Amino acid sequence: MYRILITEDDPTISSLMKKHLENWGYNVKASKEFHNVIGEFTNFDPHIVLLDVMLPFYNGYHWCSEIRKFSEVPIIFISSANDNMNIVMAVNMGGDDFISKPIDLNVMTAKIQAMLRRTYDMGGKIPVLEHKGAILNLNDTTLLYNGNVIELTKNEFRILQTLMENKGKVVSRDMLMNKLWQMDCYVEENTLTVNVTRLRRKIESIGLENFIKTKIGSGYIVE
Repeated sequence: MYRILITEDDPTISSLMKKHLENWGYNVKASKEFHNVIGEFTNFDPHIVLLDVMLPFYNGYHWCSEIRKFSEVPIIFISSANDNMNIVMAVNMGGDDFISKPIDLNVMTAKIQAMLRRTYDMGGKIPVLEHKGAILNLNDTTLLYNGNVIELTKNEFRILQTLMENKGKVVSRDMLMNKLWQMDCYVEENTLTVNVTRLRRKIESIGLENFIKTKIGSGYIVE
């Protein structure tokens, strides 16, 4: 079942869109946290996004630009300002289509269906892990936070991937070393400590303070 994220701050319009698309068999989520659209996006992992231009906190162009830093998911802009300049802006920011208000629900559905066919017949989603606004791209081993992107070494990536896959749980040092060992890269215990220290410094450089915590005698945790 395709998942659709609706980011529209008018609750009446959002509710109508959601109900209509659910009647077509789609799994639909209507955004509630307009200050944290990226968090909602990564948690829901939609196949397509319907994104209003005018939103609280930041406009749709901003969120489109943020999503495009790590995903090529189809984005259809929604706006009552349907002049050519807004349409050009939507496309330039990474949008794939534009729907004008007042919304014709049948036209909206037809555009969504066409976009889904074109996109997912060809494949192409970028897998990510997200926690507290930090987004780990599993394809190119980069970490995105607050608009900043850093590249991780092979070991740094594997350590952070393991911790984020087990967020909220303590990951033992043995588990981390076994993870690296299975990847044909033997790591002595002291070397693991060095790698974790370097990883911490690197992610702190983009504002992620205390992201990885040490549990003395147990291991590490991302809470």
